[in-house]
Amino acid sequence: MTDPTPEATPDAARRNCADLASGIGFVALGLGVAVASWTMPRLENRGVHPLTAPGLVPGLLALALILCGGLLAAKAWRAGAGRAGWRALLALAHGPEARRVAATLALALVYTLGLVGRLPFGVATAMFVLAFIATFEIALPSGPVAARRTLAWGAAIAVVVGVVVVQVFERVFLVRLP
Repeated sequence: MTDPTPEATPDAARRNCADLASGIGFVALGLGVAVASWTMPRLENRGVHPLTAPGLVPGLLALALILCGGLLAAKAWRAGAGRAGWRALLALAHGPEARRVAATLALALVYTLGLVGRLPFGVATAMFVLAFIATFEIALPSGPVAARRTLAWGAAIAVVVGVVVVQVFERVFLVRLP
């Protein structure tokens, strides 16, 4: 009996399609960062050395992202990201994993666009941590859970994280938070 080649399995086909989509996404993100870093001020009129320009490191990281994304996409393309793989990949969009990814994206957007800048940073961070714990331990659990106990330790963790993050950034890194 012969084993199927890894490329012939449905999981491999789905992985190839996911790699192709991810590679294209990384290339697009890298291109966006490259354009943004190129348009940053170079501060030449102030006599700043070109190697200390603010867009240099983001530009180099963008090039690395473009290169790695391109290599990932090319590997997936050569491996044969076919129709069956795309169907299997899209079928994952209806599972519990997709709900968890969507919840993570929603919480991150609420935190960055809704809380940060409108509330003190420590309070916003504590609220985010508590909401994250409550979402993944109570609303989308992977097993049975005691809601009151989870909220109690989640609140304690949220307060500690909120205080520690602010203290570390302001006292260690000397960064003024919004």
